[in-house]
Amino acid sequence: MSPDIALNHSQRGWTCTFTRVFVIALSVTFVATAAAQEPPNRPNVILIFADDLGYGDLSCYGHPTIRTPHLDRMAAEGLRFTQFYSAGIVCTPSRAALMTGRHAVRSGLSEESPRVLFPDSGGGLPESELTIAELLKQANYDTACVGKWHLGHLPQFLPTNQGFDRYLGLPYSNDMDRVPTSPKGLQAFLDPRSDYWNVPLMRDTKIVERPADQTTLTKRYAEEAVGFINEHKLGDKPFLLYLAHTMPHVPLFRSREFENVSRRGLYGDVVEEVDWSVGQVLDTLRETGLAENTLVWFTSDNGPWIVKGLQGGSAGLLRDGKGSTFEGGVREPGIAWWPGTVKPGVTTELGSTLDILPTACAMAGVELPKDRKYDGYDLSSLLKNGEASPRHEMFYYRGQDVFAVRQGPWKAHFTTQIGYGGQPEKHDPPVLYNVELDPSETTNMAKDHPDIIARLTDLAEQQKKTIEKVPSQLAIKLPE
Repeated sequence: MSPDIALNHSQRGWTCTFTRVFVIALSVTFVATAAAQEPPNRPNVILIFADDLGYGDLSCYGHPTIRTPHLDRMAAEGLRFTQFYSAGIVCTPSRAALMTGRHAVRSGLSEESPRVLFPDSGGGLPESELTIAELLKQANYDTACVGKWHLGHLPQFLPTNQGFDRYLGLPYSNDMDRVPTSPKGLQAFLDPRSDYWNVPLMRDTKIVERPADQTTLTKRYAEEAVGFINEHKLGDKPFLLYLAHTMPHVPLFRSREFENVSRRGLYGDVVEEVDWSVGQVLDTLRETGLAENTLVWFTSDNGPWIVKGLQGGSAGLLRDGKGSTFEGGVREPGIAWWPGTVKPGVTTELGSTLDILPTACAMAGVELPKDRKYDGYDLSSLLKNGEASPRHEMFYYRGQDVFAVRQGPWKAHFTTQIGYGGQPEKHDPPVLYNVELDPSETTNMAKDHPDIIARLTDLAEQQKKTIEKVPSQLAIKLPE
């Protein structure tokens, strides 16, 4: 081979080698750049919301006769809160706060009368509010709402117009739409039948059953939830599932399989079926391999309806229940579960349903809008690392008024009133409890701590200044 030919071959070889190295380097750069632009690993989010479940109604929270093995296991594998709060004392405002991360007074859904939406209500969660579903849709989440909604039953207020791709459930409480021919007084609740209440079961915007067979609701909700999870078993798209149980709100119903299984009677049967449904959800996550990428929350909308006697639940050692701003009205079971991510244990740090939306958005890489005030905090560091909660205070609303405020261990009551009945009593100076020493709120310590009274009073005044007056949604009625 001539020198010229040899050189030519050498040049071609060098050129080919250079080209291959350049292409490989370019490919590596492209892959690295693409990887840097990949969205974060967005977890699935499941919110399981009970209705009128008390702080003391689960065995992992101390109930002696209600068996809740699935929630007990969830608590053992996850993080169990001992100081977790709903942001509302009754159904509608508590759900508005959960969905928006904002106190319900900001959306016109917190009033003293009426306190919740009814079948003749013309209002609902305003379109201007952004739900957790609408925010997570920005990160390409599939979304489903299963169960009780209670944020407006007209088409413009239903879940499918609030960021959810699908909906199956009751649009309001199961004790509404009572049939005039049903037994009078309490008899309908002591021996309940589904046809005593003409409540509708809806699929998206259509009524598919009326009256809803309430004995099958918990089971059907679980089946719907499991089906939705199975649709995402490939893990190719994150999802949000809001599973809002109708129970244990009265009237109490359970399926045949759960009749007379609990030593706590009918109420215990109902709670134990809710526990079974939680097991169905968690087992499906384990079986599909989605557990390690799914954050599951379990809590309740407000405290137990204790005026219902044996038909209602227990707040444990806490004072009063549903409808009140005492601890029993708003402090709830709160469990966060995410195997491999949530640090297992029991925490005495403060948390609230208000915090679920900002926590989920932070984990999904969704920035909260700057055009509105949020009342929740991102609890990611608490869940993952056991760090201190960023929440140090809690405001207790009844209607549009701050009845009480907590900061650290101290809680000041400016006005007190039992959940149902009685008259409001204003306090000057406010009643002061250390709810870590005295969670039952029995010993007024106001006279010994005027400095704390002054600080909490100022905190409440500062909070009031953040509230902009908006039209009441609860006052709107449908034309007769």
